This record gives sequence, C-alpha cells and structure tokens, in this order.
Amino acid sequence: MSQPAITVGELADVLDQLAPAFLAESWDNVGLLLGDRAGPVRCVMTCLTLTEDVAAEAAGEQVDLVVTHHPLLFKAAKRITSETPEGRTLLTLMGSRIAVYSPHTAFDSSHEGINEQLAAALGLAGTSPLRPATAGEHEPSSPRAGGGRFGTLDQERSLSEFLALLRERLPAGVIGYTGELSTTVRRVAVACGAAAEFLEDAAARNCHVLVTGEARFHACLEARARGIALVLAGHYATERPGVEWLAEQIGRRFPPLTAWASRVETDPLQWSLP
Repeated sequence: MSQPAITVGELADVLDQLAPAFLAESWDNVGLLLGDRAGPVRCVMTCLTLTEDVAAEAAGEQVDLVVTHHPLLFKAAKRITSETPEGRTLLTLMGSRIAVYSPHTAFDSSHEGINEQLAAALGLAGTSPLRPATAGEHEPSSPRAGGGRFGTLDQERSLSEFLALLRERLPAGVIGYTGELSTTVRRVAVACGAAAEFLEDAAARNCHVLVTGEARFHACLEARARGIALVLAGHYATERPGVEWLAEQIGRRFPPLTAWASRVETDPLQWSLP
C-alpha cells in the first residue's frame, strides 16, 4: 500500500520552522504564496528566482511545489495576464496547479539558512551571525540566527589565493574585489546577495574580507577606507549553494518526495571580457 502524499501545508509548516517568518524583514513577503494547503506533494523544485523558464521547467516535470528564494508575488498584483512576465509565470503555475513557497530573508537569517550554506561552501569554521537576531515579545531567541556569517579559513591565504578558492567553490564568473592581492585573509565574513551594508559589522568582527554578491560604488570606497577587502562574487553565485542545499534537505527529510534544484536556472548576468 502506497504512503499517503505529503500535503502542501505540511511541507510549508516544516519550511516555516526551518526559516521562521519572524526572522524576515518587515518589507518582505515570505511563506506560502500560492496554492492549496490540502494539495498533495510528490515533486518539489527549488530555485533562486521563479522566472518563466523555471515555471515552464516545473510544469514540464510535473512539480507540485516550487520553493523560490526570491518571492514571486513581492508586491500586490493588480492583474494577472499574459501581457507581463510575472503574469505569464503565474498563469503557467496556476494552470499546472503548482504551489509556491518563498523563505527569502527569513532563510537569509535562519541558523541553517542561505548565509550558513555560503559559509559552509567556503569551508569556514566556527561560524556565527554577523548581526545576531534580536527576539521580540512572542519570538524565541536563537544564538545561531541573524544576518550574515563570519568564521575562519583552515589556513591563512593571500587575497589572490582566496579568490581562487571562491572560483573553485562557487558558480562564479568574474569576481570583483577591493584591496591588495597580497593581503592576508583568515577571518572571513559572508552576506549573500546584495549586502554591503554588513561592512561595518564585518569590520567590527575584525574580518579581513567580506564576501557578498553585489555592491554600489560607494560601498567599495567604504571598504577601502575601512581597510577590509570587499569581494563581489555575484548575486546568483552567493545564493545558489543555499538553494541546492534546501533541495537536498527536503529530499532527506521527506524520503517519499523527489526534490531537486532547478536545472535550467542560470546567472542572468554575463560579462564581456577583453
């Protein structure tokens, strides 16, 4: 006799525990965004961003639930038509009865979240949050929750050697950086996506480098002034490890399910090199 299917609601509840909503930023839109909580789930796909291509992949593979890091419904939709990319994506998902869940900034700050996975991908030891989460009146505290991470490499490296390590461990193309290539790197801070606002936190933790995805020009100047290297490895490259880890965790925690990270999703940013 086959096992009863796991429901969308049951899986959403587990994801809520993995990335509690109280850790999300106030402006964010996290949790179950589309779907019937009573609907059955047999196939789950994770992705960084739910684009038209990723939605088509999910429909073609008969996925029941997509877990997208970036929320699809970030702002209130006034209309859903085939005239916009978001509308076409939603129509594809609804036509195939595919549910959508997004953990976004709650997953950024959770103790096993996307920043922890970025730190793990780089082999950092003794990791702690760069900016620990503060508990509210109805929110439990966790010393492991908070924004960003910092930890130590297994050995000292030059910045040049550290950049080579990034290329080995992350799906990064061109990597931008500030600082001298001969600079010694041992204590490393990471903050996935676009998170140069953690520069002050990284400097306060005596980190030699902050790895993030992208940053504004003036953040690069600030890093140089603070004497800390700022490494820009790409938004996609810094967040993809967490997306893949999440698919592995879902498959491990729910053996009847088939779970994988999108196979068609790629970094939308390309570079023209001399």
